[in-house]
Amino acid sequence: MVSVSEATSIIESHLYSPSQEIIPITVALNRVLAEPILADRDFPPFNRVAMDGIAIQFDQFKKGNHTFEIEDIAPAGVSQKVLIHKTNCLEVMTGAPLPANTDTVIRYEDLDIKDKKATILISVINANQNVHPQGQDAQQNQVLLKEGTQLSPSEIALMASVGKSQVLVKSIPKAAIISTGDELVDINDTPQAHQIRRSNSYALQAGLKSMGCEAHLFHIKDEKEEIKKEMAGILEQHDLIILSGGVSKGKFDFIPEVLELLGVKKHFHKVKQKPGKPFWFGSAANKTVFALPGNPVSTYMCFYRYIQPWLRKSWGLNTAPKFATLATDYQFNGDLTYFLQVNIINELGVQVAYPMTGGGSGDFANLKEVNAFMELPEEKIAFKKGEAYPVFFFRSR
Repeated sequence: MVSVSEATSIIESHLYSPSQEIIPITVALNRVLAEPILADRDFPPFNRVAMDGIAIQFDQFKKGNHTFEIEDIAPAGVSQKVLIHKTNCLEVMTGAPLPANTDTVIRYEDLDIKDKKATILISVINANQNVHPQGQDAQQNQVLLKEGTQLSPSEIALMASVGKSQVLVKSIPKAAIISTGDELVDINDTPQAHQIRRSNSYALQAGLKSMGCEAHLFHIKDEKEEIKKEMAGILEQHDLIILSGGVSKGKFDFIPEVLELLGVKKHFHKVKQKPGKPFWFGSAANKTVFALPGNPVSTYMCFYRYIQPWLRKSWGLNTAPKFATLATDYQFNGDLTYFLQVNIINELGVQVAYPMTGGGSGDFANLKEVNAFMELPEEKIAFKKGEAYPVFFFRSR
């Protein structure tokens, strides 16, 4: 049995090696860039009007001219206008190119406009005010996004602004999620008294999908030869295999034995942790296998503590844990790492974790009350209010 830190180290030494693929930006959310994104021109591409109002030559105001005849109007989306007479002005709209022969914009709120004349009502203005200078945000060919950036909606918008409709990203593994157990029935079936519906598979599938990774779902009965036959085909077709159930000491827990028969090398089986002690991890060539305990909370915790960071690290993303402080004293008697269910609240800039233990690793319903697991180290029994420990979020805060 390995420690949590040993398990983490072993998993991180067997990362997925992503290839590269070109995809439309419409499906690129949460994917990781495999190329830099450059500005195709200056941003903004011209001196841009930043406020609705009038554009003038500042020197005219400086000379004491506060009333300007309106020559024309410059809306957004048209070519640059030109101020013909320096003592006049042009009405301008936000987003329009600043008219030639002007350098300063005064907003409508500071004007009185009558009979096609605009009078400035304030005594102080600054040269170049309310003008967004050409190239201020970025210059042509400047790197806007570095390779290795994970794409959020803001990055998608930035790529669209430079005409990048297709983007080179790191590939995602072909993933399979396998549940085992004769007591499990399909989500649409009515379970008998001795049965339950499959839920772990959908939780794992949703967890992967939140990272931009689609997964195929499979269910195999607790029969050794059937597991071996089905697993052989799944291993051949997928890069990442996540199993839920069948890894403990029961007489029908065939998963570890079958995986090794199929050539998957075991790197560890059992971790000094609660929940999730029977956790099994192995690999074969470019295949990675996480075999998780079947209890729902164990499956869920192992995904967010081990599989999600493994995938993020494989893509070159940050995997450093976040920390939160305990809201109350807590005690756990057990010579192992304990993953405490907590509800974390931001209290005046401090992440404070409120323990909500629930009914054990089978109490999946309790997860709706919490948003993270807090990792309490094995060398301690008493944990004091205000002490900080690593936390692994599984819900948006």
